[in-house]
Amino acid sequence: MVVKEDSLRGYNPPMDFDIVIVGGGLAGAGLAAALANSGLTLALVERKAPPSPGADWDSRVYALTPASTAFLERIGAWRRLDAGRVTPIYDMRVFGDDGRSRLDFSAYESGTPQLAVTVESSRLHHVLWEGLEHQGNLSLLCPAVPSELRRAGNCVEVGLEDGTVVTAKLAVGADGAESWTRRAARIDARSRSYAQLGVVANFACAQPHRNIAYQWFRGDGVLAYLPLPDRRVSIVWSAPEARATDLLGLAPAAFCARVSEAGDAALGALEPLTPPAAFPLSRMVADRMAQGRIALIGDAAHVLHPLAGQGVNLGLGDAHALADLVRGAPDPGDRLLLRRYERARAEDILALRWVTDGLFRLFDANHRVAARIRNFGLNLTNSNPVVKTLLARRAMGIGGGIHHGEPS
Repeated sequence: MVVKEDSLRGYNPPMDFDIVIVGGGLAGAGLAAALANSGLTLALVERKAPPSPGADWDSRVYALTPASTAFLERIGAWRRLDAGRVTPIYDMRVFGDDGRSRLDFSAYESGTPQLAVTVESSRLHHVLWEGLEHQGNLSLLCPAVPSELRRAGNCVEVGLEDGTVVTAKLAVGADGAESWTRRAARIDARSRSYAQLGVVANFACAQPHRNIAYQWFRGDGVLAYLPLPDRRVSIVWSAPEARATDLLGLAPAAFCARVSEAGDAALGALEPLTPPAAFPLSRMVADRMAQGRIALIGDAAHVLHPLAGQGVNLGLGDAHALADLVRGAPDPGDRLLLRRYERARAEDILALRWVTDGLFRLFDANHRVAARIRNFGLNLTNSNPVVKTLLARRAMGIGGGIHHGEPS
């Protein structure tokens, strides 16, 4: 059931559901799609539908793990993506800040067809939303703004600004880092700014990238190149706020030259495809992922530094795991079931929090001892193929469901 944007007000369908999802981003839309044939009735509350992507390249690009792409294939979203806008990553090269240290990952050495694939944020969101518009067990309430949350016995009531009340056995907060659902449920969260901006842009490159992703840990931040189709790359430069502001103020030619220089001219000269944009970087973790018939997924539950490139995969993994658990459950809001959801996600989330925070602190330190430790660590890991393979396979599993996070 789809409620169109111009007809929500005054529309009065049955408002009693098994699950109400607040937020229709990648995690929320992914959860709804994963429950299409579950026998559960769903409502999704979203302020604004995503626009149809144009021909231009989106400067927000994600590197999806094999586990995430398998999930998207299972829910039918992957086949709707334009294959000409998707790029496999076969190798990854990570460089320290001393000009010599490096760590290399290879799909071939890891025994897998690819380490990851890159896809534009707007196109992935659009194909997920397309599927929701035709999903029989879903009431898509858009535009709609939640205003009140109440727990009432064995259900949760979500009041909307237009006066509609949605009742469900389980409410899922998928509404981002500033989650209304998390605050309304009184679930505390700990957050901290990294005092950095993530500068993103796309370029045409003079030399072929050969499906290699690059990352440089530099004194002025972390620079990553992600391959796009043909001779195109997308970059994320996580830099201190002052440095990022300087980058944003450069003329296009100067910005291209600066990015190429920072990347050791690995792909030759660069030409701009999109103007640079930036977003603030912070970390956040909710004290609980589930509490009193309310569950959190995606950025509503955790936000990481982008240096590991795993934020979107964690969110899809949340959706995957929660869908695996509630499918077929007589009561999707059952306390023990939601406790199992928290346990299933704890390992991936804790591991990535330690990795991203640890790497940020290690490479943000400017004294010589830290420099020696971090660069020695890269070289030591690079010299051990067994450790490298284990790390690569562990990363490729991020985005898996309940059977990845917790034995059945």
